[in-house]
Amino acid sequence: MSLLDEGQKRVTASFQTLIVTHLSEAYMLADRLEEAIACGDRALALARERGQRGYEAWALRHLGEIASCRYPFDAETAEGHYREALGVASELGMRPLVAHCHLGLGKLYRRTDKRQEAQEHLITATKMYREMEMRFWLEQAETEPRELA
Repeated sequence: MSLLDEGQKRVTASFQTLIVTHLSEAYMLADRLEEAIACGDRALALARERGQRGYEAWALRHLGEIASCRYPFDAETAEGHYREALGVASELGMRPLVAHCHLGLGKLYRRTDKRQEAQEHLITATKMYREMEMRFWLEQAETEPRELA
C-alpha cells in the first residue's frame, strides 16, 4: 500500500485516477474500509473532473464492492454504485466490467434474498465470462448459483 500511495504522487494526471482506485482496492483487501471508501470517492471525483468515463465506471464498481462488504451491510448504496457502473460500462462497451457488475449485483441480490434477480445477473455474468474466455471469473460466477440452490 505504501508503494501505491507513493505512486499516486508521482504518476501523470491521466493515470492518477487508476492508481487511487488500486490503492482503494488494497485498503479494502486489508480490511481498512474507511480508507478504502475515501480513496474510492477520490478516484470517482478525479475521474469525473477529468472526464475519464472508463475510470469512472471502474471506481463506481469498486465502491459497490466496498459497500457490499461493509458492516453494517449497505445494500442500497452497493446496488446504486453497481447499477451506475453498469450503465457507464455498457455505454462505453467495456464488456469485462459489465460482466463484473452483473456478478456483483448477483452476489448482492443473493445476500438480500432476491433470488430471481440474483439468478438473472449471475446467468448474464456467466454467459459473458464464457464468451470472453475469462476462466478465472467464469469459475467465480459459476460458484454463486450453486449457493442459491
